[in-house]
Amino acid sequence: MKRIVSWLLASSLLLVLAFSLTAQKNTKHRVVVEVNVAGPDAWNGILNNIENLGKAFAPDEVQIESVSHGKGLGLLLKTNTAMRERLEQAAARGVVFAACQNTMRHQHVTKEDLFPFVITVDSGVAEVVRKQEAGWSYLKTGE
Repeated sequence: MKRIVSWLLASSLLLVLAFSLTAQKNTKHRVVVEVNVAGPDAWNGILNNIENLGKAFAPDEVQIESVSHGKGLGLLLKTNTAMRERLEQAAARGVVFAACQNTMRHQHVTKEDLFPFVITVDSGVAEVVRKQEAGWSYLKTGE
């Protein structure tokens, strides 16, 4: 009887270990990047960080969402032609760019004023909190 119990315990431990290793192997790095700064220098730095994450991890190993609110909303405006190409390239690689609807209302910005690949979220800060609560890593950028 003791042998059966010991065998069951050992088998259970091996199963837990196997599932744990499989889960770790399939785990994506998930990073939420908060953007609340203005200007080309700050935005280039943020896009550099996003590109560096993409280089450090294989494309299927990383998921990135950039959340712009406050001063950072300008990054996602169609009028921001200086950043357009870099943003489009990042979006094509799977980076999600999200704009805060609260900031949009405050600044009188519509969805049509944003690049077509941008999604909107009800609240930029709430989106960052939700991501962190879901286990995403947080990257604060800028000033």
